[in-house]
Amino acid sequence: MRETGGISGTWLASLAVIASLLTAAAANAQPAPQEPPILAEAVAKGELPPVAERMPAKPYVIDLQADGRSIGHHGGTLHTLVRKHSDSKLLVIYGYARLVGYTPELELKPDLLESVTVEEGRIFTLKLREGHRWSDGHPFTAEDFRYYWEDVANNEMLSPSGLPSAMMPGEEAPQFEVLDQFTVRYTWSRPNPFFLQRIAGAYPLFIYRPAHYMKQFHARYADEDALAAMAKDAAVESWAALHEKRGNLYKLSNPDLPTLQPWKLTSRPPVKRMRAVRNPYYHRMDGEGRQLPYIDEVLLQVTGGGLIPAKTATGESDLQARGLTFKDIVVMKEAGSENIKTLLWSQGTGSQLALFPNLNANDSTWRTLLRDVRFRRALSLAVDRQAINNFLYFGLARPSNNTVLPYSPLFRPQFADSWVEHNPDQANALLDEIGLTERDEDGIRLLPDGRPMELIVETAGEVSEQVDTLELISSNWQEIGIKLLTKPLQREVVRRRITAGETLLSAWTGITVGTATADTTPDELVPDHRYDPQWPKWGAYHQTDGQSGEPVDMPEVARLLELYKEWANATDDDVRTAAWQEMLAIHADQQFSIGTVAGVRQPVVISKKLMNVPEEAVYAWHPGAIFGIYQPDTFWFQQ
Repeated sequence: MRETGGISGTWLASLAVIASLLTAAAANAQPAPQEPPILAEAVAKGELPPVAERMPAKPYVIDLQADGRSIGHHGGTLHTLVRKHSDSKLLVIYGYARLVGYTPELELKPDLLESVTVEEGRIFTLKLREGHRWSDGHPFTAEDFRYYWEDVANNEMLSPSGLPSAMMPGEEAPQFEVLDQFTVRYTWSRPNPFFLQRIAGAYPLFIYRPAHYMKQFHARYADEDALAAMAKDAAVESWAALHEKRGNLYKLSNPDLPTLQPWKLTSRPPVKRMRAVRNPYYHRMDGEGRQLPYIDEVLLQVTGGGLIPAKTATGESDLQARGLTFKDIVVMKEAGSENIKTLLWSQGTGSQLALFPNLNANDSTWRTLLRDVRFRRALSLAVDRQAINNFLYFGLARPSNNTVLPYSPLFRPQFADSWVEHNPDQANALLDEIGLTERDEDGIRLLPDGRPMELIVETAGEVSEQVDTLELISSNWQEIGIKLLTKPLQREVVRRRITAGETLLSAWTGITVGTATADTTPDELVPDHRYDPQWPKWGAYHQTDGQSGEPVDMPEVARLLELYKEWANATDDDVRTAAWQEMLAIHADQQFSIGTVAGVRQPVVISKKLMNVPEEAVYAWHPGAIFGIYQPDTFWFQQ
């Protein structure tokens, strides 16, 4: 792992121990905890313990001034607009309390945990913060990890598919140990580079549950008749379904479920307005001792997606990005409300839209052509990316391959620039070189079997700008004698057609983890899944260990799989970095996907009174959790 301050930079291949892979915040100058004013009355009445007794012995101390942020004060209600009741999960995504979490610098550091040590990249020892409590005041201990491991992950009723993939490198389960009340250990016989990053994800792997609460819904601990009655009341058919409904830490739809997030839900969906109040046992505080979060409560207002831009423009949201797209920027900038400010963050995907030639297409004539690198390069050279940038994004984006972004330590300019320049003459020359010299009366080239080169691109069509981009590309490809036809379909229909080999070309967003580090899994760059748009049959073969699909028969793709294996088995950061960069270089050269533009701006609208929101940032799902890595618990309202 690269040096990150919170993470040791090298995973040694030798037997030497990596000491303090993740180090806790220094406890030396730990300030005395300060009580949030809104909780003072409850403390005075004896309904809550004083803040010093509610926080861990070693809280997570955030030095805001060292980070260039401002010390805030407690109070206020943050309003935000959501599309549906299930968006209560945003409290977990934005709240971003994780065992370990990413910083804006893409470093992994302990959060809920006091520390983590890793030996040989395969032995993970997690130490909890003594005195840390769930939102209902019950201690957060190793028992919560034991309960998940024994009673959830290894229970066939609750986990019928077995352990999560991040806990099964090489199909091997770990050995789990409880070392003491606050320390647990997971041991594999081989490196597991997936474990920590999944724990730190926007949709995290929760390897713990509030055991004291969940046991009442588990057949091992609860009375059978009582369980049956509760299941009936909850309108579910089994105790396992009841357990899932009552204990989903990600969906956070049960207000009775204890949480470790900064705010806890008090409203039971479905309601039009979901309310969440501060977690009185939250584990973080600022450098002066104020317990976080600063903001007392969050209100999520359920609003039809089409109304979110209009309501945001009139100041009905204090923090809004969900439901807004690039086309809303002008509206936000010209909004009548004087109370809002529009920030322009950079989106975190490798390409706003990418085209994926299906190298496993059933049509043998097209398949042969799509596998010819000259053809893929010609398609790329024919795209006028600067025109796309100017017409659709006001010149604010960047023409680019589908690759990692400049924010990534893995970025190299050549990865973004190879075969990107608009050069229809070179594209035509490549097509002629292949032998595609015959044309029909409309100037469309002919396939070797005499059919006109009408290339159908299938798209879910969920964003209007994708359709606009494809129209511009269609005009570009007409110049080189290829007719592009767009076929919008439902997402699941497109996926089924890709998997079946019926799709020739599909359009999706590019690499989802554009800010990848060497520790990020490069699974997007290899045939890993049957839904991979450029090689679904190879992906199915890899996914099922040869039970379905087809084995890879293309040298460049076979090399990608070799590099992926090298990355997965590496215990050294340099090896993983080298694997990543060779994979990116192969993709840039081979054009397995054809990128368009990157760095498209995402409007983030905030109240002018809301402090500590970054002026410039990356708007990304992972790593990032949208707002999560910027610590919304440190946002505060200026009075």
